[in-house]
Amino acid sequence: MAVPAEKDLLDTISAIATLVTPLLLIALGGIGWLIQNRFSSSQAKQDAQLSRIRELENKLREDRIATYNSLLEPFFLLFTSEDAFAQDLKFKNKNKNNIAIAKMLSVEYRQIGFKLSLVANDSVVRAYNKLMQFFYHTEADPRPIDEKTRDWIALMGTLLLEIRKSMGNESSSLDRWEMIEWFMSDALDIKAKYESTFH
Repeated sequence: MAVPAEKDLLDTISAIATLVTPLLLIALGGIGWLIQNRFSSSQAKQDAQLSRIRELENKLREDRIATYNSLLEPFFLLFTSEDAFAQDLKFKNKNKNNIAIAKMLSVEYRQIGFKLSLVANDSVVRAYNKLMQFFYHTEADPRPIDEKTRDWIALMGTLLLEIRKSMGNESSSLDRWEMIEWFMSDALDIKAKYESTFH
């Protein structure tokens, strides 16, 4: 007599399992879909954030390039040879040193320096600060002009190297003198004299 009761119980469990299994599969499928949907949504948000970060980095890079170009303009003039400067019709009958110094003393140049302090990395700002401090105190410096010029060129090379590193070349193996060799025929001689003094 116990056997039919057990058979009825097994039939009932089997019937319930037959009904519940599709419901469980639907429920598990729904849960899986929700998890996948949330994951996809989270991934989409992360992708959007990364895209926005890249966009901002590119914009910052463009701002830096424009700022660096404007900042370096007076120095380009100072490093231009007298012959090359004289041949440029835009500067006919003008003194390159006077033009460069006038640019450096202008309100616009101060604005560029201010922008540099906002968009450049710490190393570039520090290198620029050292260079400008050198210029601010150069008249009070009693050393001969050639010694001061070597210091100025070394500081300029450091600034150029820090700018290079800030533009994605962090592991650059160049030194500050290599940054100026391309436009100064006597760069190695200046380097040797600079390093033979108390530096």
